[in-house]
Amino acid sequence: MQSVPAGLAPPRTSPSGRLPFALHASILIALLAASSAPTPLYPHYQAQWQLSSLDITVVFSAYALALLITLLTTGTLSDHVGRRPVLLGALAVQVASMALFATADGLTTLISARVLQGIATGAATSAAGAALLDLENPARPGRPALANSIAPVTGMAAGVLAATLMVRFAPVPTITVYAALIAVFAAQAIALVSTPETVHRRPGALRSTRPHLALPSAAAHALLLNGAGVVAVWALGGFYSSLGPGFTRLISPGGPEYAGGMVFFTLTAVAAPTVYFTRRMRADVSALLGSCAVIPAAVLTLGALHLAGPVLLFAGAALAGFGFGAVSQGALRAVVDSVPAREKGGTLASYYVLSYLAMSLPAIGAGALTTGFGLRAAALAYAGCVAVLATVAVATLTASLRGRRRAPSPGTHSRPATSDYTSASPDTPDTPDTPDTPAPDIISVLATHNR
Repeated sequence: MQSVPAGLAPPRTSPSGRLPFALHASILIALLAASSAPTPLYPHYQAQWQLSSLDITVVFSAYALALLITLLTTGTLSDHVGRRPVLLGALAVQVASMALFATADGLTTLISARVLQGIATGAATSAAGAALLDLENPARPGRPALANSIAPVTGMAAGVLAATLMVRFAPVPTITVYAALIAVFAAQAIALVSTPETVHRRPGALRSTRPHLALPSAAAHALLLNGAGVVAVWALGGFYSSLGPGFTRLISPGGPEYAGGMVFFTLTAVAAPTVYFTRRMRADVSALLGSCAVIPAAVLTLGALHLAGPVLLFAGAALAGFGFGAVSQGALRAVVDSVPAREKGGTLASYYVLSYLAMSLPAIGAGALTTGFGLRAAALAYAGCVAVLATVAVATLTASLRGRRRAPSPGTHSRPATSDYTSASPDTPDTPDTPDTPAPDIISVLATHNR
């Protein structure tokens, strides 16, 4: 994720620092839980306000694009003004977003709420993730990186599960879900006020908000190698998140309303442990395995469509979750670990520009296709394109692995990973930066600049 700015020595975690660490991890979890909470409610919004599938994908994509823009402009702001002010401001915006959701009366309000949510999440994830790195305990190296990687996916799984249960059991779920989240964010803000700041203020806050992208040649090569797989898994995630509930109703029209939310929960619930279990795997091997899983995931999705089989749909979502976790983990490590620490921020920005565009733009296209030709045709086209992209990724990564075995680079050798988040790619040089630089999380830390 972010590296510590030059000249700033991050405070070490003491026993009294365990609570701040848990607080910042809980903020990441809660933010991403809120991001997935509307998914089980989309069918209700569609029925109440006669929204089309295109409307729903626009609502979904508004969040992703707002988050991306915010991270491009505020990714390093907390380095200058402190973690706590950025987090408090972001939590206040998030509370306003939840209030808009709870009082929404149409499409315009939903889009506005999602834009505010994207702004709050983009600002807070960067600052909270940096605070976790500031609080690293020398006795437990790698713990902040692991928290940064697993917390967002865990949050999305928890958010969609809690919202699904409320749809099933709670009164007026379109209000109850957001009222509960408002209480969580308010409690976190109160706790944050009494939490010590982890960095000292320094000048340059305004200049840090200037968006820019940077992609060194080594990172560009790694991104080109992994790009097809990255686009495939993020596009598949966008499909399940935005059109998953409607697709579930199409396959199983007599099923319970909450089943649509459980499909996306399945994806995220599998992705979280996949991130953990692939953390020591070679980056290219992890990306290859994940890309391989995407192909049968698309096939199962199409099979569920033709055979009206919800079991096939959930099996496809589980495979998609494995693919998402493995590809994102491996590709991100391959791209970020190929550059020195001073260039990791700009490299991250470029990586996540691709990722979030892949998540949002195809979803909007699928929504438009659904409006014109129906959800069945849109799903066929979407799954077919994802399968083709995954096939290209498998072919590219396989060819690269074979080339490395035949002609190993002079002075390099395969070696096991030395830490939870150190790339084990054989052509990653042994530099002082690599072992100590944890890989960033796969969902929350998007487009951060050089710390």
